[in-house]
Amino acid sequence: MTRLLPVLGNIAVLAVGLAALFGLPAFAETYVIINATIFASFAILALSLALIWGYAGILCFGQAAFFGLGGYTYAVAAINFGDTTGAAALAVALPALFAALLGYFMFWGRISDVYLGVITLTVSLILYRFLNQTAGEQWNIGEAPLGGFNGIPSTPILNWPGRPGEQLAPENIFSLAAGLLILVYFGCKALLATRFGRVVVAIRENEARVALLGYDTRRYKLAIFVVGGALAGLSGLMFANSVFVSPTMFSLPVSGQIIIWVIIGGLGTLIGPVIGCILMQILTNWLGTLNQVPGFGWIDPNLVLGVILMVFVLLVPKGLMALAADAWRWVRVLAFPRRGKVPEGRKGDVRSASAHHTDIDSVATSPFRRFAPPSPSGGRK
Repeated sequence: MTRLLPVLGNIAVLAVGLAALFGLPAFAETYVIINATIFASFAILALSLALIWGYAGILCFGQAAFFGLGGYTYAVAAINFGDTTGAAALAVALPALFAALLGYFMFWGRISDVYLGVITLTVSLILYRFLNQTAGEQWNIGEAPLGGFNGIPSTPILNWPGRPGEQLAPENIFSLAAGLLILVYFGCKALLATRFGRVVVAIRENEARVALLGYDTRRYKLAIFVVGGALAGLSGLMFANSVFVSPTMFSLPVSGQIIIWVIIGGLGTLIGPVIGCILMQILTNWLGTLNQVPGFGWIDPNLVLGVILMVFVLLVPKGLMALAADAWRWVRVLAFPRRGKVPEGRKGDVRSASAHHTDIDSVATSPFRRFAPPSPSGGRK
C-alpha cells in the first residue's frame, strides 16, 4: 500500500488538473476563468521556486526578477513582432539566459546561501526601480513603450501560431495555462527522478560530500537555477496574458508572496507550493473584498499574510503537505496498529543494510534524507 501512495497521488493530481482544464471553461463565468488563469500562472511561479529551493537548496529571494522579465520580454517582443509566437519563445529563453549569467557569477564565485538570497532580491528590486522611472517617451524598445509605473497596458494577447489576427479567447488562455501547469508539475517530477535530480537533491543535503564523490556541484546548481528561471519566465508570459505587465511584477511583495507559498505548501514538495499558492490567492482575493464591508476596511491583506507566515514558520514549519502526511500516518496507526512494525529479529539487518547506502542513487531519493555515514569497509558493498 505504501508503494502505491505516490502513484495514487499522481493519478489524483492529474485527475484534478484535467477536471479543471476541461470543466472550468465550460461552466465558469469569464471573470472566474481570468482569475483561474492568474492562479495557474502563479502556481507555475511557485513550482519554479519549489524546484530550486526545496530540492536544490538555492534560496532565491528574487524569483520575481525572472517572472517580470518573462512578462516584459513577451510584451515588448509581441508589440514589435506583430506575432506572439516568437515573443512567447523569447519570454522563456531570455529569463533562462539571464539566470545562466547571474548563476554563473554567483556559483563560480562561491557565494554563500545568505548572500545569494540577498543578491537575487537586489537584482529584482533594481529592475523594479529602473522600470518605474521609464515613463518618458524616450523609453521605448522599438515600437513598445515601457510606460514607467503604468507598465504596458497594451500587452498583446497570444494568437494562434502563424495567425497574428486570431487571438486566443480567455477560455483558451486558461486551458493553455492549466495545461502548462500540469506539464510543468509532472516534468519537474520526472526531472527529479533522473540521476541529475538525485544529484541536485544530494547537493542540497551535503554539497562538500557530493563534490568529493567527483561531481562538479557548480554545474548542477547552475543547470537547475536556469530551469527555475525559465519556469518563472513562463509564468510571467501567462500572467501577461491574464492582466498586463507592470513594474509591480518585480516588486518586493511579489518576491515575498512566492516565499510564503512555498513555505506554507511545504518545502521539499512540488504539489505543496501549488496548493499553497492557490489557497493564498483565494484568501488574498477574499480579504480584498472585505474593504467594501463596513467595519472591515482596516484589514490589510499583506498583514494577514505575514501573520499566516509566522504561524506556519513557528507551528507548522514543514508546511501543509507534511501536516497532511502526519495526519495520514496517525490514521494508519490508529486503524492498523500492528502494520508497519519491523520484526525484532530483522532490526539489526535493516540497520546494517542501510549503513552501506552512501552513493548518490540511494542517498538522494528523499528530499529530507541526510547522507548516511560511510561503512568501515568503504561505503559500498
